[in-house]
Amino acid sequence: MYQAQRASRSEFVRIRQLNYHVRTWGQPTPGVAPLVMVHGWMDVGASYQFVVDAFEEAFMQGRFIIAPDWRGFGLSSWEKTHYPGHDNYWFPDYMADLDFLIDHTLARYTEAPTQIDLVGHSMGGNVVMLYAGSRPERIRRLINLEGFGMPATKPTQAPKRYAQWMDELKDLYKGEKDLKTYPGLEGVAQRLMKTNPRLPLDKALWLASHWSAEVSPGQWQILGDAAHKITNAQLYRVEEVLALYANISAPVLSVEASDNQMDMWWKGRFTLAEFHERIQSVPHLKQALVTEAGHMLHHDQPAQLARLIEDFLA
Repeated sequence: MYQAQRASRSEFVRIRQLNYHVRTWGQPTPGVAPLVMVHGWMDVGASYQFVVDAFEEAFMQGRFIIAPDWRGFGLSSWEKTHYPGHDNYWFPDYMADLDFLIDHTLARYTEAPTQIDLVGHSMGGNVVMLYAGSRPERIRRLINLEGFGMPATKPTQAPKRYAQWMDELKDLYKGEKDLKTYPGLEGVAQRLMKTNPRLPLDKALWLASHWSAEVSPGQWQILGDAAHKITNAQLYRVEEVLALYANISAPVLSVEASDNQMDMWWKGRFTLAEFHERIQSVPHLKQALVTEAGHMLHHDQPAQLARLIEDFLA
């Protein structure tokens, strides 16, 4: 199994009636902006360990890094016993959770900086882009890792979307959306490697140990709420997204992997060219490419990504 080079600490923070699990590296240092790194859908904060290990020692000096598990993922509380009635997830909730987490993080400084550096991958990349447009004054530098957004929708789609959302809620309570179980930790690792053929076994086993838990003898399950599989009742309004992009004041680095997987996801309903057109609304934009990598670029090429992050935050 992969051996982490920089040990992290595991903490729990009370955020909006939830016990949020937060992984941290380093210590708060006056004058050095904290770096908050948020993960994507069906992932966990520990997923950034390979990148943290790849950072240069000079970059890590005085650097405080925070990687939370989003609500409903990892060790952040999500069971119905912890938060009754929580059966679906909304982007505004992620944004508000991040806002509270930043408050908590900045309060740890004796001479608190007023801004943070922020990194988000995939779903987390979408969240940080929307957040930075809502709270532009809080962000010093922003890095979006493959957070492309979603296909544009039309108001005429609303009746069918709301009906689908209500039907899927009923399926959830019937147990029809429960997550799969896997035989042993090795089964979870094989699942990760099937999704990402570039992921070596040692890293897959390490990720599996943070990404899943044993739910019955010999059976392991991903640490995620099945309610994440429910269709979002809200339509994706591109006009609102572009307005938020345009309101971002921080320099933004948009990072893509060399393997374009959008065609596989969206079947032509949303393309990389459309995203490139949308991202031009960001006032201070720089773009970068990570070579020999797929969507999980922080697993595929952590050293390459670490250099990009270091250079951009310098």
